[in-house]
Amino acid sequence: MIELKEVSRVYDLDATPVHALRGIDLKVMSGEYIAIMGTSGSGKSTLMHILGCLDRPSSGKYSLNGEQVQNYSQDELAAIRNKTIGFVFQQFNLLPRMTALDNVMLPLIYARGSVRASKEEQLPRAQNALRLVGLGDRMNHRPNQLSGGQQQRVSIARALVNNPKILLADEPTGALDSQTSKEIMTLLEELFTQGITVILVTHDNDIASYARRVVRLKDGVIISDSLNNR
Repeated sequence: MIELKEVSRVYDLDATPVHALRGIDLKVMSGEYIAIMGTSGSGKSTLMHILGCLDRPSSGKYSLNGEQVQNYSQDELAAIRNKTIGFVFQQFNLLPRMTALDNVMLPLIYARGSVRASKEEQLPRAQNALRLVGLGDRMNHRPNQLSGGQQQRVSIARALVNNPKILLADEPTGALDSQTSKEIMTLLEELFTQGITVILVTHDNDIASYARRVVRLKDGVIISDSLNNR
């Protein structure tokens, strides 16, 4: 599904090059559950942005479902994101004046091309996504009426509403307590067992233990890539 070859990312900060990634080689098969780990500055967030087509490598090749996407335009990358990838972030990024249902419907409203659902499809798809994450009885609640864990479930439902093949989760439990974190990780486990490819970015060993494979970065280089003992 995913293959990176010699992928590097260099940022120019005040005319000084900063090497965030240095020659990354990585393969991800469909249906895998992978944790990408590293301390702050290791390059894990940069790698996630490239995997999620939010950024492009400075050099190297990125193949996604057989397509070489490293030189795609912003519109082409946006189309791939809409069709293939769902995102979950540490901050829930919900619109406070909208209900859970309206927040989940947003990707459907703004989708383009083949993933765009008709107006008749949008409401039931959003409702089904909220039921999938256990919030069938909270659809008309606004974010300030929901707990942190419930808000993260809404953001997961929003990520799933376009039926992505890949779910990218960047520190998805970073703003949650330990018990709620377990609930969210159990939900991600259920999604993985349903066939979604899950790529989790974290610095927490306990969170990474849920994944089946762990890739560790340091200074923009993969230093280990191993199966998880579960």
